[in-house]
Amino acid sequence: MKYFEERLQKLETLGEAIRKPDIPLEDALKAFEEGISLARSLEKDLEKVEQRIETLLNAPDAKPDAKPELELFDS
Repeated sequence: MKYFEERLQKLETLGEAIRKPDIPLEDALKAFEEGISLARSLEKDLEKVEQRIETLLNAPDAKPDAKPELELFDS
C-alpha cells in the first residue's frame, strides 16, 4: 500500500479485527504484527513530513506570508 491514507485505514481495520472477541489467537497475532509494521512505517512518513515542513518554514528565503507547497510522500 503506497498511500498514507490507505495504510492508515488498513491499520484501523487491523485494530478493529484484534478487538473482536471471537478472533483466533494466531490471527490476532498476525494482525498485531502487521499493525506494528504499519504503525512504524506511518510514523516514519510523519517524521519526514515534519522535517520537510520545518525546512520550508525555516528556509532563509521563506516569506512570512507565503504558503509552502508540499509534495507529500514522494516516491
